[in-house]
Amino acid sequence: MNEGRLRHLIGQVKSGKVSRRAFLRRMAAAGFAAPLANQLLAYSGVAMAQSKPVYKPTKRGGGGVLKVLWWQAPTLLNPHFATGTKDQDGSRLFYEPLAGWDKDGNLRPLLAESIPNREDGTLAADGKSVTWKLKKNVKWHDGQPFTADDLVFNWQYSRDPATAAVTSGVYTDITVEKVDTHTIVVKFKEATPFWAEAFVGAAGMIIPKHLFADYIGGKSREAPNNLKPVGTGPYLFKDFKPGDMVSGVINPNYHQDNRPYFDAIEMKGGGDAVSAARAVLQTGEFDFGWNMQVEDEILTRLEKSGKGRVVINNAGFIEHIQLNQTDPWTEVDGERSSLKTKHPTLSDPAVRQALALLVDKDSVEKHIYGRTGRASANFIYNPERFRSKNTKYEFSVDKAVDVLEKAGWKKGADGIREKDGKKLKFLYQTSINQPRQKNQAIVKQACQKAGIDVELKSVTASVFFSSDVSNPDTYPHFYADLQMYNNGPQQPDPAVFLRQFCSWEAATKANKWQGRNITRWQSKEYDEIFKAAQGELDPVKRAAMMIEMNDMVVNNHIVIPVVARPVVSAVSNKLVVELTGWDNNTWDLANWYREG
Repeated sequence: MNEGRLRHLIGQVKSGKVSRRAFLRRMAAAGFAAPLANQLLAYSGVAMAQSKPVYKPTKRGGGGVLKVLWWQAPTLLNPHFATGTKDQDGSRLFYEPLAGWDKDGNLRPLLAESIPNREDGTLAADGKSVTWKLKKNVKWHDGQPFTADDLVFNWQYSRDPATAAVTSGVYTDITVEKVDTHTIVVKFKEATPFWAEAFVGAAGMIIPKHLFADYIGGKSREAPNNLKPVGTGPYLFKDFKPGDMVSGVINPNYHQDNRPYFDAIEMKGGGDAVSAARAVLQTGEFDFGWNMQVEDEILTRLEKSGKGRVVINNAGFIEHIQLNQTDPWTEVDGERSSLKTKHPTLSDPAVRQALALLVDKDSVEKHIYGRTGRASANFIYNPERFRSKNTKYEFSVDKAVDVLEKAGWKKGADGIREKDGKKLKFLYQTSINQPRQKNQAIVKQACQKAGIDVELKSVTASVFFSSDVSNPDTYPHFYADLQMYNNGPQQPDPAVFLRQFCSWEAATKANKWQGRNITRWQSKEYDEIFKAAQGELDPVKRAAMMIEMNDMVVNNHIVIPVVARPVVSAVSNKLVVELTGWDNNTWDLANWYREG
């Protein structure tokens, strides 16, 4: 569909000549995923559809205990410090944002009265501000009122560099002003097409001012409520054993009628993905299992037990290999992988190119992931509108060898390639689970054939994805040459996700390794494109900028995409849930219930 035709069709929706549903059907036929199609309408001034949950219970409580299994257990419960989905999901039991994303990429109000739109003026036509009206009579779990002051505080808290919040990138370049006790306006420095970021979705959970005001800045990690949340959500905090168990009990004053259905929730952590799948699909010990990174053959076999089902939701997640742009083996001012260093061998583009040729993505898809992972040439895989056609992938040991030979990397007496006294020897780390270890082995075998020595390191998932700033084995420290894990945009727009390659987002000792740029890649050109995209209101031009940024990190081999991964969950056959690939697994927890 060309640009002119797209604009004409959007105009017909605005005038009422074409329905939203008909527009979505036409866009799907043209290859536009529903989340992106909805965003195009929102950018163009058409109010976003507000879906409603399917919920049958007619009273609050009575459902007993909801048992859920996160085999990577939460390690803290402050959403501003949540470096991984496990900590975000755990925090979401208690904390809420103003709105969340449903599976079709529509916003659903949670703590907001409604979703801002152009028609009533709450979404400014110039793209420089958005006004949020808050629900009234919402109370924090300790009985204090939830007001606009809490939102202004969260903005101040996150943007303070000394707080070292992982959400800082969301709040640094905006201004949040209180209009009245239940209205705020978010102001942007420039026209901002994707306005639904602050206070929305995974990065938007709101903490109470009255409990955290004394712990802003340098004291942020000392707050007692980092481990004892007091939120507005469907469950009250009961107990937390980091790395093991989070539990809550029903909130009798929850702001949604007849919710939640369950009297209590137990989020158990530990084990591995296979045992988690078995506990839901085969034994029925648990109602829900998170992140089924399990070989598809095993999932299919377990489903035959009849206790549960595998639920797959399209998402933007990508299993990828990161190439460290700094030197993890040299310490500068007490810091490894310092921005003051460059990697001794990965700084050579030929070495990075060769490594990309040595990743057999098709085999990873076929023999490991099956329906739960698609080989990808792109870092941005979904929404489909942002998927580049300018990239490609190929597996070829011979071509990798040719690239290295031409670049002067010759085999030494030990069979390992070297140049100027530097050997191609790499430490390749990831978290412990069977698919990742098999993935590592596939890469190692190909590298050996090409004369590259790869040492494999596997870190317990609860450590690798920990927010512990003192632990050198966490992925933000990146004290290795290569590392692999999965992440992606948690909203149907990749701007926040692509921020991880901006120079100012580098994870360093100074920001307690909370920056999103884990590879520490520095590119002025990328930074400029990112800034320009942030202010581009034209959705077609903006999409082209996103694709250009994807192409830069892929074609420069800063990261090597492996497989695009949907959200895969194990769900009891009796549990009714609405899951989404664009928000936390627990985003709609208040509406979960069990059928008789």
